[in-house]
Amino acid sequence: MFEYLIGKIDSIESNYIVLENNKIGYKIYTASPYSFNIDEEYKVYIYQHIREDENTLFGFKTIDDKNLFLKLIDVKGLGPKMALPMLATGSSKGIIDAIERENILYLKKFPKIGDKVARQIILDLKGKLVSNEVNVKIDNDELTQALLSLGYKNSDIKRVISNVDSTLTIENQIKEALKLLLK
Repeated sequence: MFEYLIGKIDSIESNYIVLENNKIGYKIYTASPYSFNIDEEYKVYIYQHIREDENTLFGFKTIDDKNLFLKLIDVKGLGPKMALPMLATGSSKGIIDAIERENILYLKKFPKIGDKVARQIILDLKGKLVSNEVNVKIDNDELTQALLSLGYKNSDIKRVISNVDSTLTIENQIKEALKLLLK
């Protein structure tokens, strides 16, 4: 299994690139092949999809895009050839936001994604795609940690935390946040 390949882009087609590494050209399907430039060196994160009649490489510029792709292809009814266009036509943050907000209309705008698959994506992935940046911020906040330990979700906490007076003691901040959460 490959984690990534480093090499120069030899050619670019409508849905894949050819990356040359040690005089071997790898055909790598990618969400946005025209974001690469010919004869420039890139580190491309790889997912190798093997079935009895195919061995395909899918490539990504960032590890976050690769991780989102891997989560998407774990959804029942959503394979690599359906997940890749989602990354091509939508931003990772937009896809994650649509899943967290249960925005079926946003997900249905992608090719071959119907109502049933959109609902399955939300069912399988909601709450599992919180970005690392949000987790770091939450981990450093005593109030948020207290609310998390009480069983509240990150999305609910983020919704009310900006309305809590930060000059209060931590006990009073928790009381105020609980009042807002119960509304």
